[in-house]
Amino acid sequence: MSDVLGALIILLCLLQAKHMFADYFLQTRSMLDGRHIYLHGGRLLHAGVHAAGSALAFLVMGAPLVLVLLMAVGEWIAHFHIDWAKGRYTATRKLTPDDAAYWRATGADQALHQLTYIIMVWCWLTYGIGA
Repeated sequence: MSDVLGALIILLCLLQAKHMFADYFLQTRSMLDGRHIYLHGGRLLHAGVHAAGSALAFLVMGAPLVLVLLMAVGEWIAHFHIDWAKGRYTATRKLTPDDAAYWRATGADQALHQLTYIIMVWCWLTYGIGA
């Protein structure tokens, strides 16, 4: 296995572990309540936890600081809006975990977060690993 492929697998594992902790272990009640409100303080903080965790993962992998900062800001913006869209969708339709549509929305939310990581990894491969 090449060094780049090994590093890629490690980075993907770091991002997956970060996502699990940020979405499922580190969320507080204030991060979960009122997520359909656009300027929701808890969601601002939750997106920040994701951005900080990803920044740490990319720093561990030796990405240039400028790239790390750009990706952290990009992830913060993306994560904030993905979660807001899901929160608004589920709130306006009064969906709960008992509804199939709630789980479709959750699946779309998680898929969009994973696509965000693919874009970030592409940026790292393109602009960071050889810098």
